[in-house]
Amino acid sequence: MGEEAVSGRFSNAMSRLPTPAKILLIISLALLPIGLASAWSAKRGLDAANNAIEGRAKDQALVASKAIQNLLARNRLSLRVAANAALADGPADACAEVQRILGLSPDLSRQFLLSDEDGKPICQVGNLGPLPTLTRLAPGDYRSWVSPDHSAIFLRSGVMGGSSTVRVPGYEIRNMLDEQELKVASLTLIADGQELPVIAPQGRRGWIGVDVPMESGRIISRIAVKQPEISTMDRVFIFLPMLMWAAAAMISWWMVHRLLIKPLRRLQAAVADYQPGDDTEMILPPGLGPATEIHELGGAFQRAVSKIEVAEREALSALDGQRRLVREVHHRVKNNLQVIASLLSIHGRSAAKPEAMEAYSAIGRRVDALSVVHRNHYAELEESRGIALRPLLTELAAGLRSSAPAEARGMVIELDLESPSTTQDVAVAVAFLVTEIVEFAMIRRPAEPIEVSLRRNDELSATLSISSGVLVPDGPADDISKNQFERIVEGLARQLRSPLQRKLGRYTVTLPVFPEA
Repeated sequence: MGEEAVSGRFSNAMSRLPTPAKILLIISLALLPIGLASAWSAKRGLDAANNAIEGRAKDQALVASKAIQNLLARNRLSLRVAANAALADGPADACAEVQRILGLSPDLSRQFLLSDEDGKPICQVGNLGPLPTLTRLAPGDYRSWVSPDHSAIFLRSGVMGGSSTVRVPGYEIRNMLDEQELKVASLTLIADGQELPVIAPQGRRGWIGVDVPMESGRIISRIAVKQPEISTMDRVFIFLPMLMWAAAAMISWWMVHRLLIKPLRRLQAAVADYQPGDDTEMILPPGLGPATEIHELGGAFQRAVSKIEVAEREALSALDGQRRLVREVHHRVKNNLQVIASLLSIHGRSAAKPEAMEAYSAIGRRVDALSVVHRNHYAELEESRGIALRPLLTELAAGLRSSAPAEARGMVIELDLESPSTTQDVAVAVAFLVTEIVEFAMIRRPAEPIEVSLRRNDELSATLSISSGVLVPDGPADDISKNQFERIVEGLARQLRSPLQRKLGRYTVTLPVFPEA
């Protein structure tokens, strides 16, 4: 159930997306393996480039450290050789002899100190500054330390008959690096726990630091080399597969949108804007693109619309013929009912007995009521708005007065009617109900007036009320005509699907009607 729910939510989310977004998503997912492979390849290329750059930077740091080590070793070794030669002849003029020997080699420090075997100074050249207590060193042994002012490094070596100490200033190390064009971002020499900042750091972004031991670990050179940055062009080449993946997805989406989605939307707009029945053909809009399938679809729409229009014209023609036929049938039925009513009237006037005349009149009144309904139903077919009850009841009352017996010719039929409309079945039942009650009143109490009222209750119902003194709910059980009258009006009320409300002097029934236009 969980997987089905997730699948259903995903399907609903996909269905809510517009078609271009769906296409872009599907194309991106289809090209995703290529993009991931491209990203992995780009990552490997970037890592390789970074490793190569870092390796070159470390190699540069090692070269600089090697040059510094050579400089310090050359100073130490040269001074030791000169000191051995000078002290072999005795301490007299030893410094002059050392200066003469050192002068034969370029790029050597000229600041040194010669000491005897007990560490007592023999001679000194240059301002060496304060020195620590010099202990005795065996020949071949050596020691290194940083000057108290952190401006130079001292190198001391044991020689035959004493020791030699040389001072190598930091600026000489810097000059040596500049002469050999070794680019170093920062350089610090660490000896005997003290640091000599040779090149002060200028920021730390993009640096690679390397600690290289020298002098058998007695001196540590801490070198920082600025790491070269990958150029923009290199990055473009590294990430080119990713750019190609994104470009492929966007180009594919653009082609589908341009060649399919946009022409389909234009075709949809043309179909939606087309109004049938105005005697104009549906014209395909321009700009449907080169896709033959879109043009074939548009042609299929045109052919389908043409067929639909032909079928619609044929259906309208058939409907018009059917309407004329139905109108003719109703017209003939109305005429036939009028002919029957006329024949009944003629036979009633020529009848020999009053009872026969009254029977012919009663039948004629009912046929005339049915004729009135058919005439109003004919108007309903013309206007398609139902049978209006007000004109129907007005015409029916006029017909009842004209066909009333001689003693009821003066009967007053008062009408208080609104104008709801209803169906033919309801109109027939209403016409017969009014006819039965009015005829019963004409026979029983011809001198009393009768009132017919029609009031709308709401949008779908109205109330028909007929008031007369002859309407008494309870009558004698042996009154056959009264009992027959009650059965007839009760049956007509059941046709209206509403109970007949009987009160003294008034009968009421509810009618279904159409809403007001």
